[in-house]
Amino acid sequence: MFGFRGSALEGGRSLFHCQAASEQSESQAMSHRAKRHTSYGTAGSGTPENSSALADGDTGTKQVAHRHELPAEHRRGLLPEPYFRWRGGEITRLEAFCDVVFGFALTLLVVSLEVPKSYAEMMAAMRGFLPFALCFAQLIMIWRAHYKFSRRYGLEDPYTVFLNIVLLFLMLFYVYPLKFVFTMLFSELTGGGEIAQGIGPHEGSVLMRIYAFGFAAVFALFALMYAHVYKLRRELELNPVEELETRTALQENIVTAAIGVVSFALAFKNPEWAGWWFFMLGPVLGIHGTIYGKRVRLLAEKLGRRA
Repeated sequence: MFGFRGSALEGGRSLFHCQAASEQSESQAMSHRAKRHTSYGTAGSGTPENSSALADGDTGTKQVAHRHELPAEHRRGLLPEPYFRWRGGEITRLEAFCDVVFGFALTLLVVSLEVPKSYAEMMAAMRGFLPFALCFAQLIMIWRAHYKFSRRYGLEDPYTVFLNIVLLFLMLFYVYPLKFVFTMLFSELTGGGEIAQGIGPHEGSVLMRIYAFGFAAVFALFALMYAHVYKLRRELELNPVEELETRTALQENIVTAAIGVVSFALAFKNPEWAGWWFFMLGPVLGIHGTIYGKRVRLLAEKLGRRA
């Protein structure tokens, strides 16, 4: 009986030693895996332990990326804007909804909903290609402005959401006047003069006033968004360069809206002048961008030398 009890006791001791050895082995393996994982993460992030393995150019790129602190959706080394830290994170429901509305607006610009069944229908569809391309470019310009604003600031307070909703409403209102105006302007050039037939000076004036109003209202909303952001520059922690870029964007949208207002006024006197006046956008915005782009670059370089 005592022999049986002693053998059982010895067996328990051996089982205890086996379990302890197994736990120690597993602990060492986990420690080794953790150390290996840490070394991989360190090598990827450029910490001091592995800094000797990085080339000078890679180190500089990683320092720039760290300084901008990009959101997780931007891959390391890709800087969307050289002097502006994007504060937008994950794609929000508001941004997704805006993209859906922009996509729907683009579908309303399609040259033809059906495949042409004859040569005449094919030529009629091709005559609508140039107006479609210009309308498409203008809607993409508006979408790009909205995308940049959302990514730069990531702001979704009630006032900003309200301005976005009004912008989407105006976009859907703006599509058909946009398409009709460009189709009418290029009808003579592409051989489809029948579109402009029956439109007298009064009808042309009303049409251009509707188009100019929609154009000015869209960019006035962008100006209100940037003015609101500039008021919140302390809360958003904008640095001096970002403040200057915000003021620059505000001025650009004010200038663009002002061109629409001038076109609206010209439409009362001459609808053709009101239409061709929009070609002033290129030179005016080009000059403004050149002047203020240089100021932004010089300020960034000045602050960089101080740092």
